[in-house]
Amino acid sequence: MRTQILLAAGAIGLLPIAPSPAPLRGFNAQSSQIERDWEAKFDAIPDPARLRSMMQLLSARPHHVGSPYDKQNAEWILQQYKSFGWDAHIESFDVLFPTPKERLVEMVAPTRFKAALQEPTVAVDPTSGQHDEQLPTYNAYSADGDVTGPLVFVNYGIPSDYDELERRGISVKGAIVIAKYGGSWRGIKPKVAAEHGAVGCLIYSDPGDDGYAGGAVFPNGPMRPPQGVQRGSVADMPTYPGDPLTPGVGATKDAKRLAVKDAPTLTKIPVLPISYGDAQPLLQALGGPAVPRDWRGGLPITYRFGAGPARVHLVVKSDWSLKPIYDVIAKIPGSTEADQWIIRGNHHDGWVNGAADPISGQVAELEEARALGELYKQGWRPKRTIIYTAWDGEEPGLLGSTEWSETHADELTQHAVAYINSDGNGRGYLGVSGSHSLEHLVNEVERDVQDPESHVSTLKRNEDRALVRGDSSAMRGDLRIGALGSGSDYTPFIQHLGIASLNMGFGGEDESGIYHSIYDDFYWYTHFSDTSFVYGRALSQAVGTTVMRLADADVLPFVFTNLASTTRRYIGELERLRDQRASQISAERRAVQAGAYAATSDPRDPTQPPKLETVPPHFDFAPLLDAQDSLEHAAQRFESAYRAWSTHAPVVQAGAPAGDETSLKTVNEELAHAERTLLAPEGLANRPWYKHLLYAPGFYTGYGVKTMPGIREAIEQGKWGEVNHEIDRVAKALEREAGVLAQAAAGLR
Repeated sequence: MRTQILLAAGAIGLLPIAPSPAPLRGFNAQSSQIERDWEAKFDAIPDPARLRSMMQLLSARPHHVGSPYDKQNAEWILQQYKSFGWDAHIESFDVLFPTPKERLVEMVAPTRFKAALQEPTVAVDPTSGQHDEQLPTYNAYSADGDVTGPLVFVNYGIPSDYDELERRGISVKGAIVIAKYGGSWRGIKPKVAAEHGAVGCLIYSDPGDDGYAGGAVFPNGPMRPPQGVQRGSVADMPTYPGDPLTPGVGATKDAKRLAVKDAPTLTKIPVLPISYGDAQPLLQALGGPAVPRDWRGGLPITYRFGAGPARVHLVVKSDWSLKPIYDVIAKIPGSTEADQWIIRGNHHDGWVNGAADPISGQVAELEEARALGELYKQGWRPKRTIIYTAWDGEEPGLLGSTEWSETHADELTQHAVAYINSDGNGRGYLGVSGSHSLEHLVNEVERDVQDPESHVSTLKRNEDRALVRGDSSAMRGDLRIGALGSGSDYTPFIQHLGIASLNMGFGGEDESGIYHSIYDDFYWYTHFSDTSFVYGRALSQAVGTTVMRLADADVLPFVFTNLASTTRRYIGELERLRDQRASQISAERRAVQAGAYAATSDPRDPTQPPKLETVPPHFDFAPLLDAQDSLEHAAQRFESAYRAWSTHAPVVQAGAPAGDETSLKTVNEELAHAERTLLAPEGLANRPWYKHLLYAPGFYTGYGVKTMPGIREAIEQGKWGEVNHEIDRVAKALEREAGVLAQAAAGLR
């Protein structure tokens, strides 16, 4: 027996020792292990049962801007932060938020029909009947108006749809247009309609997009029922977000305000959203030719263009008063680098009860905050200050985040390292978009967060999906993340102030047709989305881990080779766009010279040749390509310096920076400000509020991003005289970025 014991002991001694995981980006071997130990404690804290109970409470009543429950929710969230041990307060702003006094949509010819403009109570859904507290179905910031005109169907109501109408000789001048939701952000539809002379705009949810074509409708399934309506803002946010009356400055009590009539982001024509139940009789009454196949929706009708014989009477009148909004701001102080801030946010206001949007994200944020508070009580001390925010007024136009960031712009420019956003959460894959200098960090976090249903890492799930889709980034070192356009509270941070930002959330496996309706509530969410709240816990883990690594890292975990490879890809896209536009114009000119212009001529007078675009001049991409080379070389030099630092960084006491404290502090300051070099102080053409030269919402897409927007939109819109100037601006920004990386690399060495 004794011999057997000795042999067993010897065998144990021969077992291979599991290798230690590689140090996390930004940490040395010792600080990385300390970080992983704290993260393991953090991951165990978020609780699905708490997520569920918090959602039930916060979505119990409608909580739109100006409502009693909006303020009550803000005060409850404030008390939660205080109970978690955070230093917390509320900052309030006074913003323009119109609410409807009168709404009417009626067809007056060839027959009469009056739209219901009302979402009905569903018996099994306890909160759907709170009609006295619900905002009516409307579009905020629609112009007041009382108009009558022929109806014209304009598909999604984006510029290319009007090109199709023009080719067919169909005018919307003096007409009311009806557009499907989708294809762009809703505020683009009345904007483009007004540019073409329309006097009013209706927007409806077609069942082919989010109704019965996607499955059973609510309450039998998750999709939009016949009388479901999508509320939403139609302010011209691609010009600037936030309070329409205080562009560029916080909407404080003493702020200087524009007159309502002078606010440039308000629509020029009245607009209302309607259900597909109300839209069908209007569309069915249209005459004219049938629309092309890709314009058809899911209604059992023949879709036609109009104009007429249907004529519609549209009335919109609103109360244009100021309303208070309540931002909750909470802080955990940093230790050694307290003057650097990591900011996290999710809004708390909803159009109605807003369980999915935004409460599913808000409760995940609150569980992160509770977990971080628990770690703090146990002795964890982040190097950098962590600020958690619960924004108000996001739904009408990013009001709370924009007014707060404009009010604190100088402090944020000096101190902010990164902003991390969520805006709701569901079941499925972890989706991330943001600054590409944070792309590697995101991949590293995803590798360490488990998907709650497949029980593999969220990175593995995303890699598998990318392979199925043929996405080549599945074969590169890091999966690509998307670029940020607009539509949520990251916008003022990245696109106005140049703060590296991320937007994170799970989804993709919970079909939804209740967006911005009364049916986005606790009943719907607990029956059709993250019913067990395990993806809420996973979001807390993913975002909380990201926050901790940014707050605790010895060297901020930015990787600029990822950024450089992304800008190289953008330049290639722009060169192809240039070639496509030149080829298109040349083909049209050859057709005219050959006399074969009938297909592109004016349909109202086919004997006349079309008006042709000016031939694009030579675009000089050389400065941009040279700057791209500089950025790539500087990013590689920084990586070499970082590898040398991570290999030779000395072992230090827990909680203290590795290496020379002064040198690392300087490096981190340079890295924190690197995103600022990509700003143009004068802003983008015709919209100076947007200053980022790599990422912006498209002027005619709204939510959708335009990368290197100055160059891209100048080419797309045929503004040939602006292209070389925009190329030069982006080139100088890339050169500035390269200069910062060179300094940071020297500091690390």
